[in-house]
Amino acid sequence: MTEWLKAAQSQEKDYLNDLVALMKIPSVRDDAAATDEYPLGPRPAQALKAFLEMADQDGFKTKNIDNLVGYAECGEGDETLAILAHLDVMPAGKGWDTDPFDPVIKDGNLYGRGASDDKGPGMAAYYALKYLKDQGVKFNKRVRFIVGTDEESNWTGMHRYFEVEPAPTLGFSPDAEFPVINGEKGQVSLLLNVPATNEGPNQLKHFESGLRFNMVPREAVALVNVNNLQKVEDDFARFIAENPITGEAEETEDGLKLTVIGKAAHGMEPEKGINAGTYLANFLDQYDFAGGAGSFIHFLGHYLHLDTRMDKFDGSFKDPVMGELTMNAGILNFTTEDGGDINMNFRFPKGITPDQLEATVKKVADPLGISVKQGPAQEPHYVDPADPIVKTLMTAYIDQTGDQTAKPEVVGGGTYGRLMKRGVAFGALMPNTPNTMHQANEFQPVADLIKSMAIYMEAINDLVTD
Repeated sequence: MTEWLKAAQSQEKDYLNDLVALMKIPSVRDDAAATDEYPLGPRPAQALKAFLEMADQDGFKTKNIDNLVGYAECGEGDETLAILAHLDVMPAGKGWDTDPFDPVIKDGNLYGRGASDDKGPGMAAYYALKYLKDQGVKFNKRVRFIVGTDEESNWTGMHRYFEVEPAPTLGFSPDAEFPVINGEKGQVSLLLNVPATNEGPNQLKHFESGLRFNMVPREAVALVNVNNLQKVEDDFARFIAENPITGEAEETEDGLKLTVIGKAAHGMEPEKGINAGTYLANFLDQYDFAGGAGSFIHFLGHYLHLDTRMDKFDGSFKDPVMGELTMNAGILNFTTEDGGDINMNFRFPKGITPDQLEATVKKVADPLGISVKQGPAQEPHYVDPADPIVKTLMTAYIDQTGDQTAKPEVVGGGTYGRLMKRGVAFGALMPNTPNTMHQANEFQPVADLIKSMAIYMEAINDLVTD
């Protein structure tokens, strides 16, 4: 234990310098800025280029595949161990106390977008591999440290890698939590469309909430025309006071603008957030809106509000091994020109299918005139706890932390680990550290990151040596 931790501590200064440089790149996927050269926009490609230049200088063999994905390679052997991380980050959103792309260390914590998801953990695993290589460890496998650039959206880069490169034998993704994630729920989004009809005594002119499907919306804004302006403003003030949100009402030339601020959270654990969009819709649902606007408000404000388990749809489900079905209402928009769009993102265990989820939602949506279609799905993924990769990683974690009670876990998050038959997620969030992924003020304790580097050192060493 002490040996690996001392080795990791010796790397701290260089590790933080390289990590901060990567975190300063706002590597959010930007389809509006996409070109043939930069299919995901220039910033993810900039982060990829910066990482590969660093790895090349560190003596790794490197390759950039279409500005989508790349890898740093060392070692030789018939088998390939893959370590899969990602360089893209979620949009910063609002509510930060510091600049999300100018990382700072306060009270031992590193703050900035990517500190926890996934630049901090990814670079800890990279530095662990680099240390072993530099120490002359004799590898019995080829090791590829593979970095994608749109894990937070469609996995375009990593899917491209698996199209053009040989599949790894086994591997892990440092993009979750410790000890070992040997099971990941399936994932699918249902895309709902609401007609652009807006007749009725009150008018919904605009509604906007949510940045990504896998993120609980922190902010929601609606523009409405209402008959009794003063009553609505008074009602709204009471609503804000009685609920765990903040907000304001503002009279504008175009109507009454209502803003609600909740709390962002990762879409795999939507119960840990406060969905500003469904709160705002819940408030508006007491008034008379008709047509598509009324259906949009009622669906959000009644069926989706305070329901992350599909209880209001009579669709809750739980598997004894993989746990509960969860649902996040992540993107909620309406305009008078285009109507409404709702993205419902599900994390589902084995025992239920996307088709069943779609049928359950349609029973509620159809009578409201809301159409439902199914997006791409990922099936549940599970690696037997007896598999040597799970046992080796668990041993490294226990050795470095002393946590003798630790056991492999199943989560709702989706990581690159599921792309390999013998792939798992492994760190770097420690069990007692708050999960701030996808939230404002994202952070990781520096001491946790250094300890995770020690865990990765032992784990990789044991996976690639005789």
